Amino acid sequence: MWIKHKPPWELPESEATPESVWRGRRQIIKSLGFGAAAFGLLAGACREGVPNKLFKSGAQGDKEAIIVPNVLWSDQFPAERNNTYQLDRELTPEAVNATYNNFYEFGSHKTIWEDAQALSLSPWKITIDGMVTREKSLDVDELIRRMPLEERLYRLRCVEAWSMTIPWTGFPLAELIKFAEPTSQARYLRMETFMDKDVAPGQTQSWYPWPYVEGLTLEEASNELALIAVGTYGHVALKQHGAPLRLVVPWKYGFKSVKSITHFTFTDKRPVSFWEQSQGSEYKFWANVNPEVPHPRWSQASEKILHTGERVPTQIYNGYAEQVAHLYKDMNLPDEDLYR
Repeated sequence: MWIKHKPPWELPESEATPESVWRGRRQIIKSLGFGAAAFGLLAGACREGVPNKLFKSGAQGDKEAIIVPNVLWSDQFPAERNNTYQLDRELTPEAVNATYNNFYEFGSHKTIWEDAQALSLSPWKITIDGMVTREKSLDVDELIRRMPLEERLYRLRCVEAWSMTIPWTGFPLAELIKFAEPTSQARYLRMETFMDKDVAPGQTQSWYPWPYVEGLTLEEASNELALIAVGTYGHVALKQHGAPLRLVVPWKYGFKSVKSITHFTFTDKRPVSFWEQSQGSEYKFWANVNPEVPHPRWSQASEKILHTGERVPTQIYNGYAEQVAHLYKDMNLPDEDLYR
């Protein structure tokens, strides 16, 4: 008998707001003239479980969690900020960002930062293979030094209906694609994380399809927003953030941003991602942010800004429609596939 294991942050059916209810609530609010801001305070059934201390005025979280790895590429920081990418809200305090993380390799709770310190970043080999002119294997330090690093300010929207704003340091994924030299047959980029059960206790959970895998079309991967992050807040990325290499695609839900990458594989077959394989009826390959398309058990119409507790309306493509909407214009996919 197959047993479905749900992530602990998921709502039981009994606690979720039925879609008919929250859609009806939207119509009522609209008719009363309260607008999107008022709806943002009422909508959203996701159980977040954020520690109260993160919402107290002036709270900075646990500074002990900011353990910056000492690695060979530390001398590459800080990188110059690319001011093309601006935010409409203040940055999330680093201590908050460091103490509230999803990293299922180390556990299903949010405070996994201490467990993640067991991850060793050296040596760390990167493999680039599949439909490429020539397969490559190199140390992560060599790869990072080949790439043009810059800092970008991006919003991060989790499928759990919370959000952060983070200063990432990294390089455009398009630069890695150029370095990889994919063949004309390649259509997708498959990314895979490390596999080490001795270090990552979460990987002993056999009901999950380890290792963590994610994928993008080459058009998505080549988009200007797609970034491989190697740092945050002006220094090397913390281990709980997915060091040494983490994908950042800010127009998608955060689970698409695979952490601690070891393999980049170019292929003509669409990858089956970790959560798609685990619960394909609820987590699709595309996972683009859209307030109009709910998760099957909660609304995505609004999000909670972690460090303030403020609830605000969710933006289509997380506010990056100008840069990415054209990628999906003529795909004719059902909304629940494209945005879930």
